[in-house]
Amino acid sequence: MVEKVIATPAALELIAHLKTIHGPDLMFHQSGGCCDNSAANCYLPGEITMGAGDVYLGDVGRCPFYIGKAQYAYWKHTQLIIDVIEGHGGTFSLEGPEGKAFHTRSRVFTALELAELDAEPAGPANA
Repeated sequence: MVEKVIATPAALELIAHLKTIHGPDLMFHQSGGCCDNSAANCYLPGEITMGAGDVYLGDVGRCPFYIGKAQYAYWKHTQLIIDVIEGHGGTFSLEGPEGKAFHTRSRVFTALELAELDAEPAGPANA
């Protein structure tokens, strides 16, 4: 199965650290309004509402990861790679006080991966 979103070891380490501070239930939403659309923001459940305008891409660090439908239309041919950089990213993201920011990189799916993704049944987890 092709993963639409993955995380680097540094991102997984930061997620684990945030879970020790905030508890095990965290979630991500790919920012579409700041940082050249490169900020993946981390939230506690209930801090942001997911709805029909959001696409579930998968989990990173056992946390659900969503992206807005309009932004997904531009990025659906790429795998999102969640990484960490020094500095402050989105002001609403939980990692800000740690002096780090989640940062989204991407790579274009291969033709074989795109074919596999197209063959997956449509559904809430496969939008």
